[in-house]
Amino acid sequence: MAVKSTMHRFVDELDPVVFGIGFVVSVLAIGVFFRNPSSSAEAMDRVNTFLWTEFMWVYIAAMFLMVVFSLWLLVGPWGSIKLGGPDEEPAFSNTEFFAMMFSAGIAAGIVFWGPAEALTHYETVPPFVGAESQSTDAAVGALQYTFFHWGISYWVPYLIIGIPVAYYAYRRDAPMRISTVIAPFVGVDRLDGPMAKAIDILAVFATTGGIATTLGFVGSQFLTGLEYDYGVTFGDGGTVLVISGLTIAFTLSVVLGVRKGIRWLSLFNLGLFGLLCLAVFLLGPTNYIMNVGTQAIGGYISEFFQMSLYTNPSGGGEWVGEWTVFYWAWVFSWASFGGLFVARISRGRTIRQVTATALIGATAATIPWFLTMGGTAIFLEQSGSAPMLATVSEYGVEVSGFPLFEALPLGSVLAFLFMILVITFFVTSADSSTLALGMLTTGGSERPSTVNRIIWGALMGVLASLLIVGGGINALQSAAIITGGPFAIIAVVAIVGMVLEFQRLDPLLDGDTDESGQSETSSVQSSAVDD
Repeated sequence: MAVKSTMHRFVDELDPVVFGIGFVVSVLAIGVFFRNPSSSAEAMDRVNTFLWTEFMWVYIAAMFLMVVFSLWLLVGPWGSIKLGGPDEEPAFSNTEFFAMMFSAGIAAGIVFWGPAEALTHYETVPPFVGAESQSTDAAVGALQYTFFHWGISYWVPYLIIGIPVAYYAYRRDAPMRISTVIAPFVGVDRLDGPMAKAIDILAVFATTGGIATTLGFVGSQFLTGLEYDYGVTFGDGGTVLVISGLTIAFTLSVVLGVRKGIRWLSLFNLGLFGLLCLAVFLLGPTNYIMNVGTQAIGGYISEFFQMSLYTNPSGGGEWVGEWTVFYWAWVFSWASFGGLFVARISRGRTIRQVTATALIGATAATIPWFLTMGGTAIFLEQSGSAPMLATVSEYGVEVSGFPLFEALPLGSVLAFLFMILVITFFVTSADSSTLALGMLTTGGSERPSTVNRIIWGALMGVLASLLIVGGGINALQSAAIITGGPFAIIAVVAIVGMVLEFQRLDPLLDGDTDESGQSETSSVQSSAVDD
């Protein structure tokens, strides 16, 4: 009886169009990649090259517009708008809210690129920096560009998607799905039309591509760590089994729900993240980190707008395409589910609180990590204390954290904690995205059925495994750029929609009433108790 009831709920809640097309296309993609991994990876790379060559300006300009608008939400009058009823308290504490936003938003990419990106830029210097390879100026520029890629700009797509969805869901009873961003143009009552369906289907594709990219990155890092630290190697079958095991872990987390699963895991994740960062800062080259890092932070602040609009036209834009455009496209692909998850946990907060948590709080947590890990990696290479670049050349960028820890006191303990962090970031990234996929394919249900969550969790694990086995890092980067591009356009639409709606709402910014003068608390507070 319980099984029958569960299946009935799964069927009854489905949006058949969005789920059906999203599921079928995902399965077809897995089948094509499984049968022709090399040719599929090559085709993705060609599409990727075309996109960043012909439409680089779209990615760059869209991100810059999002940054400017997010800063306005932070300091302007619209920041006082409440995402919920006028007397409603936030559903989660400040610490819980920050931990979940940070863990879901920064994703497992922070452990993959933390020690690696600055080290890579130290050897192959960004053209904007223009310093000699492996020089002191190159070290400063490498950290500066790493801050640029993972600082304020990284977080704004989540806000641009999440805030309008939360606003309409908690103040207008709109469905919790990406297509809600077009409500200012079509009205809340017309969010089941063809355009809305198309946006939600596109969000499913972007989410599957974005999360598979991240799971592939971190899965390959976990496997490389096992090989480097413990001599354990896996063939293709073993790789699929390992990723499947991690998939089971995040599926269990998402099945437990936000409060029982994602919340507690995010808090643990944040604590371990802070502990490891502090340990490396104190045990590593602290003085070097602070000296080089202080200058890099200064450069990041003073040259932020120049870096934001830099396309390197004299060099054909290749470096910008392979790095900045890749990152922006990657986070655009994450914005579909990251923004939806931010909306899911933002009930009862003002727009300014949500924006400040991302732009100030999350950036303040991200920069010390990249400063400490990247600065330590560069110092070890520069001083000859560890062959960082040689090791990366042999194993790939995913190995960079392990020789770093090996060169520090308590290295084996730090490496073990790092492996745990890789796993927990993998799980927190995947469970929040799987929850979002469930919401997208059920017409906006905040608590999609267990069956729905398991289906999407399994698909994400299989796709990540095949990308690791068949395509490697290049295919993963191509997948992110391909799936993230369309969301640059959707984000611009969301900005225009917010401007139209919030201008209309201006006289009512106290949040006490809706546009018709009626209390907003009735429907919202009835669902204020989370799962």
